[in-house]
Amino acid sequence: MTIEDTISKEKLLHYLNLTKEAREKATAIHPEGSKEAEMLAVLIRMADDYSSDANYFMENGDYVRAFGAINYAHAWIDAGIKLKLLDGHGDDDLFTLP
Repeated sequence: MTIEDTISKEKLLHYLNLTKEAREKATAIHPEGSKEAEMLAVLIRMADDYSSDANYFMENGDYVRAFGAINYAHAWIDAGIKLKLLDGHGDDDLFTLP
């Protein structure tokens, strides 16, 4: 088994795009103004902030921090799915479904 221990730009772009696709696909389950929608707003803000950080780090050549940040972003989206605040539309490639 070969273990890759390098974060290439191509690998990083793959994960940035994967998280972008997940962010676009996942949809809110609860109506605006509900307590659940307020909780979801916090999760989505965290996902968006981490995605922004990932892009910043990548642009500055810090691929390790960019890789960490984009994985955090995706985890926030997955949390929304797990907490039943977001609908992942059955996509078990993009999300860790309940």
